[in-house]
Amino acid sequence: MKKMLIVAAAAGMLSLAACDHKTDAAQNVADNASNTADMIDNTAAMVRDNASNTADEVKAMGENKADALENKADAVRAAGENKADAIDKAAKK
Repeated sequence: MKKMLIVAAAAGMLSLAACDHKTDAAQNVADNASNTADMIDNTAAMVRDNASNTADEVKAMGENKADALENKADAVRAAGENKADAIDKAAKK
């Protein structure tokens, strides 16, 4: 994110340096286009950030689901062992 801000700042400086239009109308058109392009770039960066955050959330949810399933498997094993022990205990009598 920091690199993107540096690149955006540098691009902004370059665009200011290239502002040698002969008329105010031409300069306004160029400025408006540059501002619109900056907004589009910012939107693109937000989309990337949101996608990354969403991917992280999905991964975390998947990890939690997998952990819950592993806990369930451990509980089933433990219940099976307890039942088997009870059967063995009943058979020894």
